[in-house]
Amino acid sequence: MAEVINDTSITKIKVQKSLSPWAVARRKFLRNKLAMVSLFFLMTVSILSFLAPYITTADITRVNIGSMSLTPSSEHWFGTDKSGRDVFTRLLYGGRVSLLVGISCTLLIITFGTLIGALAGFFGGIVDALLMRFTDFILNFPLLVFVIVLNAVFFGKLGGVPVLIAVISVLGWGGVARLVRSKILSEKENEYILAAISIGSRPAKVIMKHLLPNVLSTIIVQATLTFAAMIVVESGLSYLGFGVPAETPSWGNMLAASREPDVLQNMPWIWIPPALTLVITILSINFIGEGIKDALNPKSLR
Repeated sequence: MAEVINDTSITKIKVQKSLSPWAVARRKFLRNKLAMVSLFFLMTVSILSFLAPYITTADITRVNIGSMSLTPSSEHWFGTDKSGRDVFTRLLYGGRVSLLVGISCTLLIITFGTLIGALAGFFGGIVDALLMRFTDFILNFPLLVFVIVLNAVFFGKLGGVPVLIAVISVLGWGGVARLVRSKILSEKENEYILAAISIGSRPAKVIMKHLLPNVLSTIIVQATLTFAAMIVVESGLSYLGFGVPAETPSWGNMLAASREPDVLQNMPWIWIPPALTLVITILSINFIGEGIKDALNPKSLR
């Protein structure tokens, strides 16, 4: 007689619950060690910078003749500059300004560029032609030259940092708009978009609910690259004396001291801390962007 096999004796097959693309991307990003270390460093720098008033009480503007150009010590961890100001304190406060400019410019550029690119790609025709010619007009402007000119014209009237953010944002969104437009043009030819249009969905609903979520990965990656680029732009302009006002500490303003041969050769503690912090911060943002790019790429190994 054939042996009856009980169902309970059969080996149970574990069925793994399927994960959403975002959950898979999150797992892949968390397993990227370089991206996680970069994220930890960036978060640490950001937290220390924005909590600077609670970390140190040294004055960042007062000139102290008795403490000029002191080497690093227990009292002044990174020494003092030629005006007697604590370098560590200015490094923290400088991070607040540089990161604030980078974040603000990135948000404005991504928002405006995404809006223009989405409208141009979805509607096409005359709307696309007008918006893209306007984008070409913006892209024709040399960014740094016009930022210097406009910041110099409006600096005394409206203030330094807000004007710098506004000018950079107004002139920097063209590349994002073109990228988003190209993605929207290819995405809107898919069947689900055509179906949504055919049943009478409003253009705003199609763009916000269907198109933008499917190009969001590209926008996120572009935002990380823009963030790093905006910090570089701010630091470069401040280094040249056309960015953040000299009395406001930023990493670019601190690096401006290295233009003096005496400081460059004999006082490395004045310019090496902001230089290293700036370089590592930019590298961290780029590594985070690469990690996000790999995580959102469905063709990469899971």
